[in-house]
Amino acid sequence: MSIVYHEKTREFHLYNDKISYIFQIMRNGQLGQLYTGARLRDREDFSHLSELGFRDMAPCVYEGDRFFSLEALRQEYPAYGTGDMRYPAYELLRENGSRLSGFVYQSHRIYPGKPKLPGLPATYVEKENEAETLEITLKDELIGTELILSYTIYEAFPAVCRNACFRQTGEETVVLDEAMSLSLDLPDRDYDLVTLTGAWARERYVRTEHLREGAQEVYSMRGHSSHQFNPFLALKRPNADEKQGEVLGFSLVYSGNFLGKVNVDTYGVTRVLLGIHPEGFSWTLKPGESFQTPEAVMVYSSEGLSGMSQTFHKLYRTRLCRGSWRDKVRPVLINNWEATFMNFTEEKILNIARTAADLGVELMVLDDGWFGKRDDATSSLGDWYPDLSKLPEGITGVAKKVEALGMKFGLWIEPEMVNHESRLYREHPDWLLGEPGRPQCHGRNQFVLDYSKPEVVKGIGDMIAKVLREAPVSYIKWDMNRSMSEVFSKGRDAAFQGEVFHRHMLGIYSLYERLITEFPDILFESCASGGARFDPGMLYYAPQTWTSDNTDAVERLRIQYGTSVVYPLSSMGCHVSVAPNQQTHRNTSLKTRGETALFGVFGYELDLNILTEEEKEEVRQQIRFVKEHRKLIMTGNFYRLISPFEGDEAAWVVVSEDRTEALAGYYRQRQPANGCYQRLRLSGLDPEAEYQVSGFEGSFYGDELMQAGLVTSDEACGVSDTGVPQGDYQSRVFYPEKTLRKIFFHAKHGKYKNLFMKERTKL
Repeated sequence: MSIVYHEKTREFHLYNDKISYIFQIMRNGQLGQLYTGARLRDREDFSHLSELGFRDMAPCVYEGDRFFSLEALRQEYPAYGTGDMRYPAYELLRENGSRLSGFVYQSHRIYPGKPKLPGLPATYVEKENEAETLEITLKDELIGTELILSYTIYEAFPAVCRNACFRQTGEETVVLDEAMSLSLDLPDRDYDLVTLTGAWARERYVRTEHLREGAQEVYSMRGHSSHQFNPFLALKRPNADEKQGEVLGFSLVYSGNFLGKVNVDTYGVTRVLLGIHPEGFSWTLKPGESFQTPEAVMVYSSEGLSGMSQTFHKLYRTRLCRGSWRDKVRPVLINNWEATFMNFTEEKILNIARTAADLGVELMVLDDGWFGKRDDATSSLGDWYPDLSKLPEGITGVAKKVEALGMKFGLWIEPEMVNHESRLYREHPDWLLGEPGRPQCHGRNQFVLDYSKPEVVKGIGDMIAKVLREAPVSYIKWDMNRSMSEVFSKGRDAAFQGEVFHRHMLGIYSLYERLITEFPDILFESCASGGARFDPGMLYYAPQTWTSDNTDAVERLRIQYGTSVVYPLSSMGCHVSVAPNQQTHRNTSLKTRGETALFGVFGYELDLNILTEEEKEEVRQQIRFVKEHRKLIMTGNFYRLISPFEGDEAAWVVVSEDRTEALAGYYRQRQPANGCYQRLRLSGLDPEAEYQVSGFEGSFYGDELMQAGLVTSDEACGVSDTGVPQGDYQSRVFYPEKTLRKIFFHAKHGKYKNLFMKERTKL
């Protein structure tokens, strides 16, 4: 890992074993992009990678020079209106109405480690030698504004983290109308664009389309990262797939409005922009003030989409997630929502808890309905005190009774929302977002609190902290069930209104920070009507996220598959719910529901008391299996094998870092008639190692399992007496384990002792 500055050529080269990122200080003092991709051997001069050519109608910087045009040059952080007519990375408005600016190089510094971003989530280092950071200071002398571009490269990851900071050092007030976190110009357009799109209950579906001239984008203007689009995009070469080929991935560590845009000009140059959405954004910078953008993470992979995903997984799992729960296996939970909704008593909850404890569940979560007079969705949001008619001894009483059963206790909250029918609204109507005199939309009969106001953040925080101090709460599900509309902060001047979206998000982050600091042992799980805020920003505060409100096993194949493109399995809350499913009314077996939820943070959302004794025993076995393998699931390398977006099958596998064990899931949505023979080819195994696979006799070498595959043909292929369940919505889980590892394991338990000693002698 190194960051090198070549003074003679004024070039910067950021590189490690896998990636190079190279740019220069151009003739006019601005920064020009030279190369991004696989590691290049360092040299003093890469200027030949900057192409200058004469083009008619191109605006040129220097009189008499028809070659130096910003419209034809690849840049690092471009502006609009001074020669470059493409989409800009930023826009400044001066007091005189001018939107022209030009930031030129002043200085730079290179140092070990990675600084925090004040008030914002970001990746981090635990030791300074894990990464190096480059900060470049540029200045517009006419305005007196400084721009600091920050680049961090990790030693262990093919990733570059970027952000920008504007400081007004001049005497006039300026308005920042756009400030992207990342801009990258690439020399060609031969890429496919990969994005994650959807809606409520079908989040993060994988969409792939070839780049075309013009603009393609993903975005949110809903006040949160949204069900509709995720703050992520990737550019892959057309020949790249899951296993091979070049991929560039871009991810924004932010939870509010965002824009990810890819612009291809008519000369085939590709510009990638990622940051806060400029719509509804304007930030006033008075003399001495500054604005910090969120962090954007760029990942390079020469090993296809799986290589990109594995980098994001490990980086986000180990250097974005924080706290006492970062590296711990997560408890198996039971949530009462789909069992009781808001119609519960303490005894109903305890009845579920008693059965859950007997089956091996570790955490009982009490969902919506425990506070105020919350009997339906029309009331009590904001009244964060227990409803004693349901819980006579409050949260403290029910929590202690659950703990007496040998389980931990968890609680649902939705601290960003309020109902009109609530004590909080009656006492503080000015705490709501909205313009006086204008009607407001509701979502689920609720309205949005104005978290741009510190008094709101403090008031809600005080109520929730009081509950957590008084009761033994070990887990919090933090929900958010309403997009932001009618965004106006009461009592603030006109200039402030363009800051509300972002300040609101900063307020949410500050409340998270307060609570995780005061209660460091509580496991927080973020939620936003399921998956509307599944983004890297949330992972900084809560190491796992409610993946979707859709718990149907068949639909979850697509949702979990798409989510895994960026996010690690340790971040994905995955649960078994009732059948028929409450979202799709589909019937699937308890086996398939469990084997789908297995690949994530496992739990249940149903009334265990309505299950048959046979089903309860199956649950007990599922939980035992989860506990045996959850460390592997949490920390292993994940490979997508068969896409559910391309047919009726899906498959994936997670492989331990040392490749001694793996866990594969295979799923078939519809059973064919007289179908083809089937094989499942695994990935990530040691090709020279011998593995035993659960459900198969004998052993297989890793290369065989990856190249020839496991034979999964069954009665659907005309093979009789396989013992494999048949019909629609079936699943199978396979556990490959190195033979020698298995010998060691059994030796610890007194089995195969002689064989163990023999093998140990060989070693």
